[in-house]
Amino acid sequence: MKITIVGGSHGTGAHLASLAQEAGHEVTVLSRSGGAPAGVRAVAGDATDPAVVAGAVTGADAVVVTVGGARGVKHQRAAVTGTAIKAMQDAGVRRLVVQSSLGAGNSSSQLPGPMGLITRVALAAPLADHNEQESLVTDSGLDWTILRPTGLTNKEPAGTWRALEVGNPEKLRGSVPRKDLAACMLKILEDDSAVGKAFGVSG
Repeated sequence: MKITIVGGSHGTGAHLASLAQEAGHEVTVLSRSGGAPAGVRAVAGDATDPAVVAGAVTGADAVVVTVGGARGVKHQRAAVTGTAIKAMQDAGVRRLVVQSSLGAGNSSSQLPGPMGLITRVALAAPLADHNEQESLVTDSGLDWTILRPTGLTNKEPAGTWRALEVGNPEKLRGSVPRKDLAACMLKILEDDSAVGKAFGVSG
């Protein structure tokens, strides 16, 4: 596949870029810094600029949004995701995977005990951004999947993870290494049965 990663200069997006390239995919990373793993096509620019995003996603088979928040900017994730969605619609690109957060939407029910309430209170601002982001995704008409990780770490990957839909009686606990989340993303990109679904992800 030709995969464009929005926000892939570091963290989960950079891990995904490396894993996808190793798997034989053609990868483009769009970030403000223009950084990308070695061998990956890098595009520098503002991910809320329609022209910049259009140039990065046109011709792609799939787009992955892993962007984080920006200091002093409200709802940065939603703004970037909305710009990516419009560019995809204009370019006829269908497959979209978006990194959100556990606690967004109706996913607080996947957290054990009082953690759902604690998360909603402690992370109210970023979750509001994620909620708007998720609404844009689910209303996009694209072939979308949302991934909602628990706390992210830079620990060595275990090579395993749990990805559960809301309604599954199991609870998600603890954290997940960023590289394991990236591996989960790559698998989701190749899985047509994941279209139109949101998954909570933990280690």
